[in-house]
Amino acid sequence: MFSKEEAAIIRKDFWVSYGKSFPRKWLKYNTKIKNFSFKFYADNKIARVMLDIEPTSEAKRELLYQQVLALKTVLTEEYLPEVIFDENHFLENGKCLSRIYVQLDAKFSIYNKNTWGVAFEFFNEHMHQFELFFYEFEDFIKQADL
Repeated sequence: MFSKEEAAIIRKDFWVSYGKSFPRKWLKYNTKIKNFSFKFYADNKIARVMLDIEPTSEAKRELLYQQVLALKTVLTEEYLPEVIFDENHFLENGKCLSRIYVQLDAKFSIYNKNTWGVAFEFFNEHMHQFELFFYEFEDFIKQADL
């Protein structure tokens, strides 16, 4: 295995390589909805593109999640057929958020450079679809943030 320092260097190289392979400014945190953000995730087993809904108010989280859930059919039929909805996703620290995500089906590890290309393509394709969906339905989603 790798030491903590070596693992950190590999993770950094992964993200730098991705940025160089697909030099584009992604929407990510600039949704104009507080605590409603798109994220990339990769570790030693999985790669994901995620939409995290994590307002401090439970009621606000529920409203935003329900607003996106109302669009589930269009999201799955026109943008991301394999999307997963997780209304109550618990992080390792115990925090609860709502997560909507797609996960790479191929064998992947951030520590195996031979799998990076497939993850980069996955990130690029699926984040692009998430962004197209968001821009198309942004006004509808923002109604829950009033």
